[in-house]
Amino acid sequence: MDEDCAPAEYDERPRVELTPAAAALLRRLCEAHGPLMFHQSGGCCDGSAPMCFPAGEFRTGGSDVLLAELEVAGVREPVSFWMSRSQYEVWAHTRLIVDVVEGRGSGFSLEAPEGVRFLIRSRVVGAE
Repeated sequence: MDEDCAPAEYDERPRVELTPAAAALLRRLCEAHGPLMFHQSGGCCDGSAPMCFPAGEFRTGGSDVLLAELEVAGVREPVSFWMSRSQYEVWAHTRLIVDVVEGRGSGFSLEAPEGVRFLIRSRVVGAE
């Protein structure tokens, strides 16, 4: 991770994990779309869910933080997980767990046609 991406006041970065269901869905999506990325904006409604895009399709910049390069068994390239800097400031001490549930999420996220959606489950780091 590029050290310039993370705010200096946070020494402990959140950890991002995938549930087995999320990893299985990422394998299917990668087969169909190639390398992938996540972005979580922290907005309301669908904006609070992690959005999955083909890698590079969502433009990131100074207002985003790269939290992880997720290694997924069966996927050649790591899946980057980005979060808006303002959301990161709220979740900086949280373990993020990417999961999948039934139901339709945002039409912009790659999993939307699958009848499922990604969501974040979380735990405060150190409270586990």
